[in-house]
Amino acid sequence: LLLTKIYFFSLFPEINDSEGHPSSSHQTLKGTSKWATSLENLLEDPEGVKRFREFLKKEFSEENVLFWLACEEFKKTQGKKQMQEKAKEIYTTFLSSKASSQVNVEGQSRLNETILETPHPLMFQKLQDQIFNLMKYDSYSRFLKSDIFLNHKKSEEQEENSPEAQTAAKRASRIYNT
Repeated sequence: LLLTKIYFFSLFPEINDSEGHPSSSHQTLKGTSKWATSLENLLEDPEGVKRFREFLKKEFSEENVLFWLACEEFKKTQGKKQMQEKAKEIYTTFLSSKASSQVNVEGQSRLNETILETPHPLMFQKLQDQIFNLMKYDSYSRFLKSDIFLNHKKSEEQEENSPEAQTAAKRASRIYNT
């Protein structure tokens, strides 16, 4: 399992593991507000993805967002050989009956290994859409009520209202209003 994850993340370096690369906590202070508007907005923000993964890990369903992210990166893959390698890794990690992080999608049994020989960028699209909808209509709403989300939102608000932030805003105001 560990070797599979290491290999998987080496093929998809854009997807950080849950310990991940340090992400900037000094993103726009509207981060959580933007995340709350849609799952799409959440998935476009690296910090949002990090927090959502943290939540899904606690719910034992982190594989859903990992699969979704892997499919997004797969669509950008150039070259038949690289595409075959990544397609096989997605299949063995998430879709095969022996997958280490199997996702629960309809029709995965119809996706057999022969399709991996002639990969195309949208070959996982139907399955990716199923996982997206599962996250959107199930996990995402619980995430917005979770301690992970609420605590992050609270820390953003505290940072926004801190004396340092207000002082910087006053300095900026003086500079631009002169």
